[in-house]
Amino acid sequence: MKSCLLEAPTIRSSVAMAEFLAADVLWSLGWGVAGLLFLAWALRVLDWWWWRPRRLESALRAQGLNGTPYRFPYGDVKEIARFRKEARAKPMPLAHNIIPRLLPFFHRAMDEYGKISFTWFGPVPQVTITDPELVREVISNKFGHFGKPNQNPLSRFFARGLFVYDGEKWVKHRRILNPAFHAEKLKRMLPAFSACCSDLMDRWENMAGSEACYELDVWPELQSFTGDVISRTAFGSSYEEGRQILQLQAVSLASPIVPHRENQTCCLVLEL
Repeated sequence: MKSCLLEAPTIRSSVAMAEFLAADVLWSLGWGVAGLLFLAWALRVLDWWWWRPRRLESALRAQGLNGTPYRFPYGDVKEIARFRKEARAKPMPLAHNIIPRLLPFFHRAMDEYGKISFTWFGPVPQVTITDPELVREVISNKFGHFGKPNQNPLSRFFARGLFVYDGEKWVKHRRILNPAFHAEKLKRMLPAFSACCSDLMDRWENMAGSEACYELDVWPELQSFTGDVISRTAFGSSYEEGRQILQLQAVSLASPIVPHRENQTCCLVLEL
């Protein structure tokens, strides 16, 4: 009886020790797995932000391209913002060369590194091409050599079209749109373009009157000009006529339709 009583505590202590060792092993395995996952994530981040940009920069320079050196971790983002702020702080000159104001950093990069150069948007290099033949080759390439940047997966639900399509789907939609932008069709639109330009210039001359200097906000004017071109070429009417029709349609859609009791027809009641 005494031997049984002595063996019971020994068994309990052995079981407790085994449970403790099992828990310790599980914790060790858990921390080991977590450490490996963290190490893999750190290596992936380091590759994305440091090793990969360095390899791409070496490959671009080996192909004869020049550009800005990679700056960890933002690339040229800060420089782009600084150049843009400096350009907009100065008055815009009355000249057709607007690239130094709209894209000052890229304009400086092209002057310093050539018409085919590369810059950095974060860890991603961007190659700037200004040669018309090369631009045409990139745009019309059907072999998938020049893919579009990776888009946010959520953007596919909000924006669709030729701008976001890639691969065979892009080729299919490009073939559908090509006839609409054929040179002969565009030539037939030249009278409409000329009429829109003439109307715009006449309107500006009437607004200026006899004043030697007249300040004009061209942004809404150019919006109306774009709408006028689309209206004349696509629908055969001016933008003002189309806008009046759209306004009437908007009023009609916003107005209730009340059934007429005598002949059971629908009468439109306009709330003016």
